[in-house]
Amino acid sequence: MAIKQGKKLPTIQRFWVIVQNGLFLFGLRNRLASLGIDIDPYYWVQEEVTACAPPMINGNKEEYITRNLGQEDIVHLVKRMPKDISKELMACLKKGQRCFGLEHHGQIAAYMFIEFDQVDYKNKKFDLKNNEAYLFNMWTFNEFRGKKLAPYLRYQCYEMLREMGKDTKFSISQYFNRSSIKFKEKLKTKPLKLYLYIGIFGMFKKHYLIKSYSE
Repeated sequence: MAIKQGKKLPTIQRFWVIVQNGLFLFGLRNRLASLGIDIDPYYWVQEEVTACAPPMINGNKEEYITRNLGQEDIVHLVKRMPKDISKELMACLKKGQRCFGLEHHGQIAAYMFIEFDQVDYKNKKFDLKNNEAYLFNMWTFNEFRGKKLAPYLRYQCYEMLREMGKDTKFSISQYFNRSSIKFKEKLKTKPLKLYLYIGIFGMFKKHYLIKSYSE
């Protein structure tokens, strides 16, 4: 199914969106990482530890359809994304990872990927059991920000995963990505471990366990 393409925001507007969402430090970290200095504190978290109420969105939820996104959909999404993210999306597709999205009048408003086998985060492996899933690469397009679509899509995916026998969900929350942490808190997310990854010019790469939280 072909999907419509949204308009890209000018650079200054994209920067202002980053500031408004408390992502300045996250953006700065990403900029340093692009220069070869990757200092990345992150949480390994379990999602929906206890039952949570279905999230509400700003707008009419009947206008949104949650569905699996196939290769044709991903190809269209790539055209709307920065080059580095585009490559990552195509890599996820080739690995066979599942992608779910929210469609609004023929246009994808938000999406996320799901892994069922093994998580590889900067060469650190997390093995998943048969009843487990890993949620990652969530993105809401600029023209749909502020509508609270991220927690809504996340919850819809929980429902789909339960039907697949996946009752335990994990994800990684980068420490400086306050926007991501905030929306996950509404879904009863619980941090299990805090790690620090340090990568220097591709020559030094190491993960450090900073803290383990009580089960």
